[in-house]
Amino acid sequence: QVQLVESGGGLVQAGGSVRLSCVVSGPTLSNYVMGWFRQAPGKEREFVGWISQGGTYTTYADFVKGRFTISRDNAKNTVYLQMNSLKPEDTAVYYCAAGQSPSSLDRRYDQWGQGTQVIVSS
Repeated sequence: QVQLVESGGGLVQAGGSVRLSCVVSGPTLSNYVMGWFRQAPGKEREFVGWISQGGTYTTYADFVKGRFTISRDNAKNTVYLQMNSLKPEDTAVYYCAAGQSPSSLDRRYDQWGQGTQVIVSS
């Protein structure tokens, strides 16, 4: 069974940047569409973006506005979420997830990491 472990979260100042990593073990990473989601306190989990199996295609939520970039290195079994120009409203637990087809719906993903906390201070 595929296992996902996120890392890279922490405290960052508004306007700063952080890169989250999701290391996948088990089956080959290239078999999966990888999605990123986040959940802020008191809010529902929301879609951030996804990247196709080969990394050619990406889709992002509107709130990203060009600030975030998802990439993947299948040889390293790792997916990244680069976040720039961070805002306090980006504060959330960020999750990576693996699925067989691209989707903005969390129920379409089969495996989830435990999440990593990002706190953006103003």
